[in-house]
Amino acid sequence: MQNSFFLKEPFVDILEEPKKNSNVSSQLIYGESFRIISKKNNYFKIKTSYDKYSGFIKKIDSYEKFNPTHKVGILKARIYLGNKKKKSKKFLPFTSKIQILKKDQNFFMYKKDKWLRSKDIFPIQKKNSDFVKIFKSFLNCKYKWGGRTFEGIDCSALLQIFYKFNNNFFPRDTIDQVKLKKGVGYKKKFKKGDIIFWKGHVAICINTNDLIHAYGPKKRVIIMPIKKTIKLIKETAKLDVKKVTRI
Repeated sequence: MQNSFFLKEPFVDILEEPKKNSNVSSQLIYGESFRIISKKNNYFKIKTSYDKYSGFIKKIDSYEKFNPTHKVGILKARIYLGNKKKKSKKFLPFTSKIQILKKDQNFFMYKKDKWLRSKDIFPIQKKNSDFVKIFKSFLNCKYKWGGRTFEGIDCSALLQIFYKFNNNFFPRDTIDQVKLKKGVGYKKKFKKGDIIFWKGHVAICINTNDLIHAYGPKKRVIIMPIKKTIKLIKETAKLDVKKVTRI
């Protein structure tokens, strides 16, 4: 089976194994394209179109035909229901791709009886080079291994999500991200836009003194001083900086 499908849910976990208690390795976000490689019990083995990530998802409803026109450009876009646009408790995450079916004043219908505020979405080709603003929108979101959304995100996804919004490929995991761009082993002076890699971890400099990262020990996305963080990771995880590249 090699057909293309598109996620119909706000987001779902991609699992390492086709079983209930499997570790989460990544997530699919609404409107993302994937291929079903095989089926096993109540699981699909899939491969994502954007970053070629493989894993297992539970059997779900998905689109077979889907022509996205817009994408979510904020951390989470609230979903409104029915003709009266009743506020729901569900959201579409940042970078969700949607197809606009109908317009009504300040709302767009993207699915039958489901609406988003027009100010929360942007044309699919829209780009945003303000990476600091994008990363800061995730500030204090909880750290979640494999997460890619407002409900939880890991360090490599925080970096990848900037490139995904801007319609550019970027690998999912740090082991592959660190190989993509040329860089140096270490710098004494850092600048805005520097990407700092350790083995299994990544952070982004938002100015000459501070970095932002989804940091497991702090259990959230957090801004920390660059040099203190390098020292802390050296002391606690016994890791030196592996590479410094640029956004």
